[in-house]
Amino acid sequence: MSTLKQLRLRQIHLDFHTAGMVENIGSEFNPTEFAQTLVDAGVDSITCFARCHHGYLYYPSKLMPQRIHPNLKRPNLLGEQIEACHKAGIRVPIYITVQWDQLLAEQHPEWRVIEESGKPEGTPPYHAGFYRRFCLNSGYVDFLKAHVKEVIEMLPTDGIFWDIVAPMDCSCPTCKAEMIGKGLDPSDKQTRVNFGKQVEARFMRDMTAYIRTLSDDCTVFYNAGHIGPRHRDLQDAYSHFELESLPSGGWGYMHFPLTARYARTLDLPFLGMTGKFHTSWGDFHSYKNQAALEYECFMSVALGGACSIGDQLPPDGKICKTTYQLIGAVYNQIKAVEPWCVNVKPVTQIGVITPEAFTQASGHASLPKSSQGAVRILQELDHQYDIIDLQADFDSYELIIVPDEIAVTDELRDQLEAFVKAGGKLIALNKAGDNLPCLGITYEGDSAFCPNFVHVRDDFAGLPDADHVIYEQGSQVAAGNGVDILADTIGSTFNRTWEHYCSHRHSPSNGQTLGPAITRNGNCIYMAHPHLTQYQLNAPHWCKQLVGAAIDCLLDKPMLKTNAPSHLFTAINEQADESRYVLHVLNYIPQLKSEQIEIVEDIIPLHDVSITLNLPRKITKALCVPEGVELDVSDTEAGQVLNLSKLGNKQVIELSY
Repeated sequence: MSTLKQLRLRQIHLDFHTAGMVENIGSEFNPTEFAQTLVDAGVDSITCFARCHHGYLYYPSKLMPQRIHPNLKRPNLLGEQIEACHKAGIRVPIYITVQWDQLLAEQHPEWRVIEESGKPEGTPPYHAGFYRRFCLNSGYVDFLKAHVKEVIEMLPTDGIFWDIVAPMDCSCPTCKAEMIGKGLDPSDKQTRVNFGKQVEARFMRDMTAYIRTLSDDCTVFYNAGHIGPRHRDLQDAYSHFELESLPSGGWGYMHFPLTARYARTLDLPFLGMTGKFHTSWGDFHSYKNQAALEYECFMSVALGGACSIGDQLPPDGKICKTTYQLIGAVYNQIKAVEPWCVNVKPVTQIGVITPEAFTQASGHASLPKSSQGAVRILQELDHQYDIIDLQADFDSYELIIVPDEIAVTDELRDQLEAFVKAGGKLIALNKAGDNLPCLGITYEGDSAFCPNFVHVRDDFAGLPDADHVIYEQGSQVAAGNGVDILADTIGSTFNRTWEHYCSHRHSPSNGQTLGPAITRNGNCIYMAHPHLTQYQLNAPHWCKQLVGAAIDCLLDKPMLKTNAPSHLFTAINEQADESRYVLHVLNYIPQLKSEQIEIVEDIIPLHDVSITLNLPRKITKALCVPEGVELDVSDTEAGQVLNLSKLGNKQVIELSY
């Protein structure tokens, strides 16, 4: 599990992508004002620019003087930023762009990624944008090494932030020749994709090794906008992870908790990177609602990470006071609870296997819907959980959930069978029912009807005696001897086609039982429908009820339960050296108030919030921090209970044992 020993908690990522036609670059930069504004805002680390996506440098390069921004008025802008911040005790990692550089793309087209069609990848010549990727299997790598060598030798270097480093499907002459030399077929897309991952991994490991010949201790991070299971085997190239996740910039509010709950199971510390922008990067003169920025930063520390807020310095170099008043309003709150947010270990009860362990997402926009649905449901039901892959320690969880679309491999089957045999509890959904003998079912493939309907038995999940539609494709199974059937699958009158249709959507139930919808075999529950995916798509309440009831069947005592509305966010960490747990309770409500992004704005106080805990160690004292207000803890049959008479936007609670 990750700790925060080597990461500052309150960071800024200061973009400075500045076009060559913009004048007076850095003309209003004031080192004293710059550093003092950061100090006042509670900032303890800021990433500043050596080279931007336009291809320009912001330091007095002797190696590449022709690349210095033509209108740079302070020749050593980066050096002055570093010096001023270091005097104030602020770290300054250095930003270097990798796969996007407008100048180089024009000057060295031979270094660009080539698509299968033979065209250079990226922004067409007469479109706005510098989004043209370089191949990391080209002479460009030598350019980067010379560049970073000069940066490290010229400037005090706390870290290197390499931006835009992702595996590419490349058909350039070098990649084609190497694939052919290895006996691979470059005309096959999957072969090229796999080779691209090898090229990326080789580049990162080689570059990190090279940096270590220049600096023993500077941090190193390669940014691709999403961290997932493919990064587990690449950890040796990183000093830490930075989870770029701007909810308003296309990532949404499910990406960060999903990604953070996976990243924290790895061996490196991480930070969550959001932005001060109303939308996303490059949104000049916009300001995120303070409630939203609080939610995003406090969610990061609640899940065991540090914080980073993205900003963009105006071209003239004058730091924006309004921006840092906003950031300071949040970071000074983080600073107040920092003693309870460092050197922590998450405390969890459930592990959710990510489909990315089998089919890796290409970025935040392609995250598995079942993973996102699992995050929504478990978060709304107050459960404490991690997102895990097959290399995780299954035995550290009481319950494992296998989401809808996972096709269970023999390796995973053996792991899960051993987990259940040792007393572990399991929920598998939809296609994950195949190849799992412990479920006690025979998997027969897709159901003949879509949609199906679920009809519970014996008031399971508190649902009424009625059919409940599941819109997405379900599975057909047969239950073995001794397996309890908790709900039945009911068919449609017919599937909707041009020949057979009824009303505006799907046909009604035909009232006939097709087979089991939910079964229980000892410590194993199988759900034949993709409830997690369905919940991500349109959130039928009955899907959450069914999944929640299945969990309640298997977990005698959930680690945490509240009587609060479903938007409440909770997380528990342990600080073993301090003999305490730390409970984070966040009361923020993302709303779709626009066509494009969710907005967090209004804080609606909650009253008489009851929290029931069943933690590995008995709590002896509960204290609201940093306020110092003690809460009564009562022992009940359901667990240890504490109450908040009023909850505003958030509360951090120290739980001593």
